[in-house]
Amino acid sequence: MITSVTKGFIHDSISDLLTRIRNACLAKKANVLVPYTNVNFEIVQLLEKEGFIQGFQKAFDSNDIFIRLKYRSKLVYGGKTKISCITNLQRISKPGLRIYANYKEIPRILGGTGIVVVSTPNGILTDIEARLKGIGGELLCSIW
Repeated sequence: MITSVTKGFIHDSISDLLTRIRNACLAKKANVLVPYTNVNFEIVQLLEKEGFIQGFQKAFDSNDIFIRLKYRSKLVYGGKTKISCITNLQRISKPGLRIYANYKEIPRILGGTGIVVVSTPNGILTDIEARLKGIGGELLCSIW
């Protein structure tokens, strides 16, 4: 059951998105509801494409994105436990301090296991796509 989300002005929608997903993963929730913005929608699309979440859809009744989180099960003593496919989410560029990099300076996260989300003139891309296209931009967040 998903409860309604309080509506208010959010100064940094990307940090809010990452915090909601992080908290839902730590609480082992199956779903999470985040406010819809174009940037949030594109980041969620990248997360699904890279296999960090099961899926998402825009809610019909409200201006929100409904995200289905992805877990894998691990056998431990006494049964199975759910382990999130998302280990950590970290905001890199913040409203008070923007971080930019050209395609040669984009960091690799855990040797390529994780991704860096980059806002480029061609849209929001992963670090791998930005390096292949040879374009840099603002480093939004890292996910592994």
